[in-house]
Amino acid sequence: MAAIASLSALGIAHAFETFGGLQPCALCLRQREVYWFALTIAILGILVMRFKPEWRLGRGVVALLGLTFLTGAIVAGYHAGVEWHFWPGPTTCTGGGSGLDGLSASDLSAVLGTAAKAPSCDQIPWSFAGISMAGWNMLLSLTLAGASFFSLMQGKEREIAP
Repeated sequence: MAAIASLSALGIAHAFETFGGLQPCALCLRQREVYWFALTIAILGILVMRFKPEWRLGRGVVALLGLTFLTGAIVAGYHAGVEWHFWPGPTTCTGGGSGLDGLSASDLSAVLGTAAKAPSCDQIPWSFAGISMAGWNMLLSLTLAGASFFSLMQGKEREIAP
């Protein structure tokens, strides 16, 4: 289920980018990294439980997934707080960075050949029911973390049929 949820979240994010034209900011990409990590853990866990059931790593994998999804909720919550201006975001993401000192925007545009503008982490490009994508991601990540920890508390590993 964690692999399916992670693939779905990544697919939805990429669909918003590809079909909706919403370019991800640095914090959006950081949120995706959590799902890539969870997907990797889930697939490796499935493979280990399938081919080495004697290792009995199922509960450890579920615990690691729960912690990964909890981390995702924290990253998404931080991003939502930046969007709502509860706290400042990273300077590289909100336009306050100084990594290109001495280079004006017009100089950079001339070099690139276009007037490219990186998305800012403190702007909400899309929302539904008053909740931004980062907010929805936080809710999804909390739900997945809760489901993982609930599953962990059930206390037994399931066998995967050969």
